[in-house]
Amino acid sequence: MLTVNRSDIGRIRMANEDRSWAGVTAGGLTLAIVADGMGGHQAGDVASQLAVDAFREAMEPLPAGVSADEASRMLQEAIRRANEVVYDMASRNEQYHNMGTTVVAALFVEDSRLILGHIGDSRAYRISEQGIVQLTEDHTLVNELVRSGQISFEEAAHHPRRNVLTRALGTDEEVELDVRMLDWQPGDILLLCSDGLSGMLDDSELLQVAGEVGPSLEAKADRLISLALAAGGDDNITVVLMQSGAAADGEE
Repeated sequence: MLTVNRSDIGRIRMANEDRSWAGVTAGGLTLAIVADGMGGHQAGDVASQLAVDAFREAMEPLPAGVSADEASRMLQEAIRRANEVVYDMASRNEQYHNMGTTVVAALFVEDSRLILGHIGDSRAYRISEQGIVQLTEDHTLVNELVRSGQISFEEAAHHPRRNVLTRALGTDEEVELDVRMLDWQPGDILLLCSDGLSGMLDDSELLQVAGEVGPSLEAKADRLISLALAAGGDDNITVVLMQSGAAADGEE
C-alpha cells in the first residue's frame, strides 16, 4: 500500500490547524487520519494534534489478522477516545474552551476492505476507472439545508455559512460518528482531505489530477495542493492519498 501525506498552511491563515498521519501500525495495517482543528489559533492546533495522537495510540495495538468487524469496532473506539481527550482538555483549560476538530480516518483490513470513520466536513473520496465518488457526507448546516431542499447544491458552494459544522470531535462529552465498510479494488485511490482542498476544487478537478495515469502519488498530492493555492488558498490544505495493488503507478 502506497501512502502520501501533504499539508500546506494556505494563503490566508496565520497557522496550520490541520493535522494528519498516514502509515502502518505495529501489526502491519495501513491507517490514515486527517483532522481539521477549530477554535481559533492554538486551540485548533491543539485539538487536531490531540485527536491524531490519541487515535494513533488507540489503533497501534491492532493485530494484523483482525477481522473487518473487530477493526471497525476498534476504529470507533479510537475516535471516541480521541473525543474524550480533546473534550477533557477543553473542559479543564479556559484558553481551549469550545475547541474541536473534524476527523476522517481510514483503515485497510483483510486485503480488500476499507473502514472509514468521520465527523465534520473533512472528506474521503474513491478515485477509480469509474470516476470519483465522495464516500463521506458533510456534517454541516449547509448540507442539512441541501438535504431538506431549502437550497440547491450550487447555492451551497457559495453559502456564507457553508463552514458551520453540525458535528465535531471534542465539543461534547459524547460524539456521534459515521462509519462505513467498503470493498476495495486494487488500483483504486483513496483521497482524504480537509475542506481547504474540497472547498477550492470541485470533483472534476480532483478526478483529473488524482485519476491521471502516470504521475506518482507524490506528484498528484503536490499538484492538488498547488491547484488549491492557485484557486485562493483560503484555508489550510491537507491531502492524503492511498493506493494498493498492481495498478499503484507501477509500484508496490
